Amino acid sequence: MAAMREIVFDTETTGIFPGDGHRIVEIGAVEMIGKVVTGRTFHTYLDPCRPMPKDAQAVHGLSTAFLTGQPVFEMVIDDFLAFIGDDPLIAHNAVFDMEFLNWELKRANMPVIPHARAIDTLEIARRKHPGGKNTLDGLCSRYNIDLSARTKHGALLDAELLAQVYVELSGGRQIGFDLASQAIVAEVVVERVDFVARAHAATAAELERHGLFVAGLKDPLWLH
Repeated sequence: MAAMREIVFDTETTGIFPGDGHRIVEIGAVEMIGKVVTGRTFHTYLDPCRPMPKDAQAVHGLSTAFLTGQPVFEMVIDDFLAFIGDDPLIAHNAVFDMEFLNWELKRANMPVIPHARAIDTLEIARRKHPGGKNTLDGLCSRYNIDLSARTKHGALLDAELLAQVYVELSGGRQIGFDLASQAIVAEVVVERVDFVARAHAATAAELERHGLFVAGLKDPLWLH
């Protein structure tokens, strides 16, 4: 039986509620097969086409100046959807990330992703460690996962850390040590092909679609 493919992902945003005009500014995703990280990742920064609030910048360190000129969501969505495929999505506080992701998909007139595809590690942690500190930092400390690189939130780094946490929440590092799981690791190494992200340059069709999308926006924030 083929090992299950799962995608651990995280987003950074300009705020808490997409309905208030907040946008995704970074997406990071990590591929796992049979609870083993394969090395395939997806990562991009995004221009939210609006100013970055100071409180959000304090969390992830992404400024308006840095994000201006990065690809907009419509330019990378095809690559992201190709990377995640139809596989389960793992996120910490998945309701937050799925709400933002689906809001962006709706803006781009794309089908939304069913929430049933998401596995929430925060819910798993709360069931397994009731009353414990179940933030990503708290779980990394609990499971002795190195946090030295995490000076601020970052979507890809957080997805990589969450992948380790997810293994622990699923039963611990002993996963993959028996003969069957070793065969899975061998299969991953031999058969998987690294995903090469497309360069951040929009095609003429994408630029035309984005221009039509922007032209149809009502009273956008960045014109004030």
